[in-house]
Amino acid sequence: QAQVVESGGGLVQPGGALRLSCAASGSLFSLYDMGWYRQAPGKQRELVATITGDITNYADSVKGRFTISRDNAKKTVYLQMNSLKPEDTAVYYCNKVRGPALNWGQGTQVTVSS
Repeated sequence: QAQVVESGGGLVQPGGALRLSCAASGSLFSLYDMGWYRQAPGKQRELVATITGDITNYADSVKGRFTISRDNAKKTVYLQMNSLKPEDTAVYYCNKVRGPALNWGQGTQVTVSS
């Protein structure tokens, strides 16, 4: 089964930016509607951004600050995160947003703190 590997997280000050990457395996990647999820300590995993073809959608909490994109040739999904806030601190994961999920990766930790 296809797998994903997330990378690009780190420690950043409020107002800073990070670009996350999600590299996927498998031959059907270009057919999948993909999304970025995040899970903060003590909270449920939430979906923050999706990409379906050229259509993108965002949770209200990140709209205007985050941008999701994909490169099907590289089987990679990206999340550009700008104007980061402490409440964006979480482990970020990528996966399909419809149908059976791919094997979840380890995620990448994003910490926003001064």
